[in-house]
Amino acid sequence: MTQTDSAPGPVQKKNKIPLVVGLIGAAVFGSGAFYATFSGKILNTPSQVTPPVEALPSMTFVAVDPIIISLGPTAKARHLRFASQLEVEGLHADDVRLLLPRIVDVLNGYLRAVELKHLEDPTALVRLKAQMLRRVQIVTGEGRVRDLLISEFVLN
Repeated sequence: MTQTDSAPGPVQKKNKIPLVVGLIGAAVFGSGAFYATFSGKILNTPSQVTPPVEALPSMTFVAVDPIIISLGPTAKARHLRFASQLEVEGLHADDVRLLLPRIVDVLNGYLRAVELKHLEDPTALVRLKAQMLRRVQIVTGEGRVRDLLISEFVLN
């Protein structure tokens, strides 16, 4: 048997030019994409856009005198302590302050007329608030009182 000498020929070095061109291209395109995204030219996120802030409307809070109502002998609690404030259009604050005795009278009469089970139900507070606000708006006239804010509603 004859043996063939297969001597290895000269080793060819791999061409690194495509690798270098690819890395430079990736760096250029990556930095361009970063700039376009960061500057907001593409994918403009809402956090980068700040809407203009409007000034608050003219309003004043008028404190209503606290009301204490005795609930009667069959109630679990003996008294209801109720305190609130009225959100009033700024121009009408003096008119509403003038009508505070009538407002307290209306709220006192309404809270005394409400059944005990409604006062003890924690989910009924929203309905009670809406009813009281409507009565206050009737006493003060339309457009003067925006909201009734309940600061204290304690059964003890």
